[in-house]
Amino acid sequence: MNEQYIDRANQVIANTYKRFPLVIKRGRGCTLWDADNNEYTDFVAGIAVCNLGHASPEISRALRLQADKLYHVSNLYYTVPQIDLAEWLVARSFADRVFFCNSGSEANEAALKLARKTFFDKGEDQRWRVVAMDQSFHGRTFAALSATGQKKVREGFEPILEGFDFVPFNDMEKLEAAVTDKTCAVLMEPVQGEGGVRCADSGFLEEVRRLCDEKGIILIFDEIQTGIGRTGKLFAYEHFHVKPDVMTLAKALGNGLPIGAMLCTEAVSKAFTPGSHASTFGGTPVITAAAREVLKLIEEENILGHCREVGEYFKSQLLWLKDRYQEIEEVRGIGVMLGMKLSEKGAPIVEACMKKGFLINCTQENVLRFVPPLIITREEVDGLIQCLDEIFAERGESRTC
Repeated sequence: MNEQYIDRANQVIANTYKRFPLVIKRGRGCTLWDADNNEYTDFVAGIAVCNLGHASPEISRALRLQADKLYHVSNLYYTVPQIDLAEWLVARSFADRVFFCNSGSEANEAALKLARKTFFDKGEDQRWRVVAMDQSFHGRTFAALSATGQKKVREGFEPILEGFDFVPFNDMEKLEAAVTDKTCAVLMEPVQGEGGVRCADSGFLEEVRRLCDEKGIILIFDEIQTGIGRTGKLFAYEHFHVKPDVMTLAKALGNGLPIGAMLCTEAVSKAFTPGSHASTFGGTPVITAAAREVLKLIEEENILGHCREVGEYFKSQLLWLKDRYQEIEEVRGIGVMLGMKLSEKGAPIVEACMKKGFLINCTQENVLRFVPPLIITREEVDGLIQCLDEIFAERGESRTC
């Protein structure tokens, strides 16, 4: 059945993805089944999206209840689910205002527009440049693409938009040198996901916040991958005790449903006035009702505590593998956003895991990335560790030999 569906897809779907030869038909919790009824334990979660797993009964119920009432009326009117979701996000973050959209790219586009508009409104229209990080990833639309510090993502789409200066992640000296009187914002991920699961160094974000305060620059945190509990805190900035002026969310906010959000302080939000920015489908009743249920479950089911506990155990087991196999150079990350850097390319290991019933991901060619649902259990982690142990043992000499 997999092959039949794949043949059909290859006739009609744009060839923009290098897909694995799997047709996923259904899921429940951390388990997926393909069209041939093969079973897989999911350590990808839709790329850090399905934090509460697949086919959550509670989220499905919230969708059905709202769908029976109202789908869409546009943002010409208020809707209760959108108000409820915005209130929840404001109450539990640094922010005072929320703008809803449909994706992470759109959230970052909104943040970048807001940063430029803030200084335009102040009469400082020469301040429009943004400092971003090497190896960052902020999306595929043109502004988000232009802000992404990876050549492979931008290649073929030049000329990219003007106004972005790149510095190495965790290099405060280079960052300070890049800031000029034309800089309006610094944009960064507290943990780089597509950049290889690289965490900000201790003290780096504090220094970035200090610099932004001194220069009057807007600090934007892209928490599209790290937000909504992925790192064991609701937002990754909480680990670093640094609050941004603007934060972008998407991915796990809807647990697989398309939603993005840009959160900001009251002072910065003033630049967005009626007509200055918009989104037809941003914050529709059905999607915001589901997102509100996602956040309710994270809070009521102690998902963050479970994430921290299982994440620490998972990391300890990956470190155990590192001690056994020379091919493993580094284990890094926080919560259940973990990476294993290899001395060789990781694609063969991803494929070998898939054959054994485990779905994992590779980024930067040699970093295995593990971003399972936050509800992953120790037993499911143990299954993956045993799988990886077998694969590495088959591939080469261990450190203990």
